[in-house]
Amino acid sequence: MPISPSSSVQAARATLATRLGELMRNAGLKGRELSALCGWHPAKTSRILNAKAAPSDSDIRTWCRACGADGQAPDLIASNRAADSLYVEWRRITRTGLRHAQEARVPLYTRTRHFRAYSSRVVPGALQTREYAGALLRTVAAVRQTPDDVADAVEARLARSSVVFEGGRRFVAVIEESVLRYRIGDDTVMAEQLGRLLSVMSMPSVSLGVIPFTASRTMWPTETFNLFDDRQAGVELLSAQVTVTAPSDLALYTQAFVRFGALAVHGGAARALITAAIDTLG
Repeated sequence: MPISPSSSVQAARATLATRLGELMRNAGLKGRELSALCGWHPAKTSRILNAKAAPSDSDIRTWCRACGADGQAPDLIASNRAADSLYVEWRRITRTGLRHAQEARVPLYTRTRHFRAYSSRVVPGALQTREYAGALLRTVAAVRQTPDDVADAVEARLARSSVVFEGGRRFVAVIEESVLRYRIGDDTVMAEQLGRLLSVMSMPSVSLGVIPFTASRTMWPTETFNLFDDRQAGVELLSAQVTVTAPSDLALYTQAFVRFGALAVHGGAARALITAAIDTLG
C-alpha cells in the first residue's frame, strides 16, 4: 500500500524529533534542563520530542546550542523545512495529467546551472527525443492511470529540457548500459534515441558516461536521481517523488554520483557501447 503524503510528513517530523532527542540525551540533559537552557516552557520541549509541534529554525538552533551541537543545526533545519515536500505521491502530482508534473519543475531547471543525472532505467529526460518521451509517458500514464494529456506532457518535457542547454549550463549524465538496451517504444524509436545520445556527446556543455555491464562494481545500481547544483536532489521512486535537501543526504547522493562516474566509460568507449546497442535493433 502506498504511503500517504500526510503520513510521510509525520514520519519525517518524527525522525527529526528522534534526532533532537538523541542530541539532548548525548548532552546528558533531561527535558526540563534543556527547556531551561533554551528559555522556554517544558511543555514546548515535550511537544517537539513527541512530534506534536514542528520546531522553527530558531528553535532548532537554540536546541542544538543548548546541547553543544551547533554543527548539527543546518542539517536538521533543512530536514525540517523539507518535511512537507519530502515525499509526494505521483498520484497526487499527476492527478490532473502528466503535463503539470513537467511544468512544475521549470523554475528549478531555470535556476540550476549544474545538472547531474544518474539513471539505471531510462534515458535522462533532458536527453530524450520526442518519440522516446512520448512512448515513455504513454506507459507512465497507463500504469498510473492519469488523464490522457501525453501529447501536451511531451511538449512540456521538451520545453523544460531545452533550458538545460541554455546560458552556459552544464549537464553531466551517467547511465547504466541497461538503459541502452531497454526497449522504450519500437526499434525505430530506440535507434533515433540512441543516435541522439551520440549527437549530444559532442556538445561541450554535455558529458555522458555509460557504466558497462562488465564494470567491477564499487557502487550498486540505485534508483534514478538528479542533482540540481548543490542545493537539491530529486529521487524518482515508483510511487513517489522524493526531494532531498538535508546537507548530509545531499553529500551521500553526491558521493554516489562520483562513484558512478568513476565506473563509467566516456568518449570512444561510451560511443562503442551505444553503437553496439544500435546494432542489435532490427
